[in-house]
Amino acid sequence: MLRPIALATAVSGTLDILFAMILTMTIGKGDIPKMLRFVASGPFPQASEWGAAGAALGLVVHFSLMAMMAAAFVLAARRWPALVDRPWLAGVGYGLVTYVIMNWIVVPVRFAAPLPPKPISIATQLFAHIVLVGIPFALITARTLRPAHIGGVATA
Repeated sequence: MLRPIALATAVSGTLDILFAMILTMTIGKGDIPKMLRFVASGPFPQASEWGAAGAALGLVVHFSLMAMMAAAFVLAARRWPALVDRPWLAGVGYGLVTYVIMNWIVVPVRFAAPLPPKPISIATQLFAHIVLVGIPFALITARTLRPAHIGGVATA
């Protein structure tokens, strides 16, 4: 069970943080360390003042959250094997769930962010949560949990 969690965390965490960096450089203020310190400030409010250490902590926080989301999906897939039978659909669904939780509950509660989010935020966050997080989680989980089939014979 650790293999799909670790792999999904590494793949989706990297895709998601790179996308956040691209957004920061193109439509944000271009300050990646500040963006990473903002991520860290979720659980550590003073991290926004910690310079390079706060930015490094932002990466740790990001990948920790990604690992928790990956673990939740893998646990759900073990309980409901249908999630690995239709990974594309499961990935889209899980991406939507993580989007709603993060953008309509966690961020507004923690940072007093106004609702509804701006349209550009909705579009970019839906893309990130569905395409960069949910679908890779589901495909990686399906690939690692489902027995391999060769010639109709299951091989583990």
